[in-house]
Amino acid sequence: MTERTAEVYALHAAYDAVLARIAGACDRAGRDPSSVTLVAVSKTVDAERLAAAVDAGITTLGENRVQEAESKVAALSGVTWHLVGPLQSNKARRALETFDVIQTVDSIGLAERLDRLAREVRDAGPAARYPVLVQVNVDDDPSKAGFAPAELRGALDAIAALDALDVGGLMTIGRLVTDPEAARPTFRHLRAMSDELRSNGASLGPALSMGMTDDFEVAVEEGATIVRVGRAIFGERPHRHAPDEPEHVHAPAGP
Repeated sequence: MTERTAEVYALHAAYDAVLARIAGACDRAGRDPSSVTLVAVSKTVDAERLAAAVDAGITTLGENRVQEAESKVAALSGVTWHLVGPLQSNKARRALETFDVIQTVDSIGLAERLDRLAREVRDAGPAARYPVLVQVNVDDDPSKAGFAPAELRGALDAIAALDALDVGGLMTIGRLVTDPEAARPTFRHLRAMSDELRSNGASLGPALSMGMTDDFEVAVEEGATIVRVGRAIFGERPHRHAPDEPEHVHAPAGP
């Protein structure tokens, strides 16, 4: 077995293991596993390894930063790309050019800028709309982005007036806790908000993007239709906080 074949095999096995855990969570919740999309979060994973991932059947990838994703998107084909990290307004055009879905619309201003740019950036007919999710700060955590629950209905009404965006649903980041059960109230609350808003006529699709490596099974049990999983597929990834800081690996946290 060549080194490349071994890498493809290992990635395929890791991906299948996550899919099996999703299926188990769906079984516990009485859901169809096909109702859940697995986004493999590939931040800090180089394009060569991602090519092996694509060969392993992993073709829905998520990136946290526009600038990191651009070279990877250029190097790979047959991939659907999700932006799952924060988006600055000054990178809106590049994000639209790079990604197929933006999951992190966290302000009306950002939505308006994406709407203005979408028609000229995306080579699509007048009826085509760019798919986005609206990020919600369910727990009113000052360290997280997103609309506060009390602001959400007004924000959705404002975004619904924009004709170039398709709001497929809501996205949130669960509580960063050691016990996945502690994240359950966040996911349950997002699902309840989605159900209530849609039953009251909000222009909002049914997608719920919630759950990462440490808590995605709980998220699926609570209704997630998209989970964002990185470490369980690609393993721990070294990073640096500053350009001159040595690479290091943290304890499990994040996707």
